[in-house]
Amino acid sequence: MRKMLQGGALLALFAGLLVGPAVAEDWPVRSVTMIVPFPAGGSADTLARAVAQELSDKLGKPFVIDNRAGAGGNIGAAAVAKAKPDGYTILFTTPAPIALNKLMYRNMPFDPQADFEPVVLIAKSPLIITAKAGGFSNLKDMIAFAKENPGKLNVGHPGNGTLGHVTSELLQQMTGVKVTNIAYRGSSPLMTDLLGATIDVAIDFMPAYVPLILDGQLKPLAVTSAGRSSLLPNVPTANEAGLSGFEASAWYAIVIPKNAPDEVLHGINGVVNAWLTSEKGKMVLEQNGMQGVGGSASDLSAFIASELNRWGPLIKAAKIEF
Repeated sequence: MRKMLQGGALLALFAGLLVGPAVAEDWPVRSVTMIVPFPAGGSADTLARAVAQELSDKLGKPFVIDNRAGAGGNIGAAAVAKAKPDGYTILFTTPAPIALNKLMYRNMPFDPQADFEPVVLIAKSPLIITAKAGGFSNLKDMIAFAKENPGKLNVGHPGNGTLGHVTSELLQQMTGVKVTNIAYRGSSPLMTDLLGATIDVAIDFMPAYVPLILDGQLKPLAVTSAGRSSLLPNVPTANEAGLSGFEASAWYAIVIPKNAPDEVLHGINGVVNAWLTSEKGKMVLEQNGMQGVGGSASDLSAFIASELNRWGPLIKAAKIEF
């Protein structure tokens, strides 16, 4: 009898192991919330919506964007970190919440490495240094003004701890100037104040600024990538404009709560990688001046580690702390 019970228990355990993955393989059976930790209207939001639509189309259930801005992306990221790891709450993110913020915030509400599972690095994009209309004609003029008027150049960025903020610090470190950084809650209010000449310069993700630049409403000074952008081929790189070796690229990725089913990771990764090589995906990236990346979850994990190593010394030297 004992052997029969033991055998039955083993069969039940084996059946349970079979049922578990079968249930996970059905993911998603309902809508998935994709949290974007920045306001609607910026480049992260634009790309997130395109990716969410592709995931909806390919996986058969809605992927719904939920914009939760604040604290340099920490508010939205914390919501995902604390969510049930069932694959129904995921994070579409820029560098700040899953990399840079841990170097700056004394009291993080989550641990990016312990609480998230990397899924895929979607794309990279240069930042752009843009002046108000009628302002500086080039980057050298801006730097010259900043040197002659310490602290009087107002530089806006899309939030404390964002790559725009860190890039402003890199600019100051490399040139020896001192500017006044002004933090905004995302790109939309930042662009509004730049258009209204409330601030002098913005350092931000590039895509949202392109139409305003082409329309002559803003003056581009430089892009921060190694090469020029196809969207603004006449705009020099910061390196070409006189800042030798200057480079900073925005990037966009998806992560999920730690311990989510493997099927969630593989499902999202597979759809995104296929989309990046499709004509639809290439068109979206080209329209937004982005470079598709893709790859495995391990590739994203290694990339995040490299970004921490790269920016850590600068953030420490600049004493960026919140």
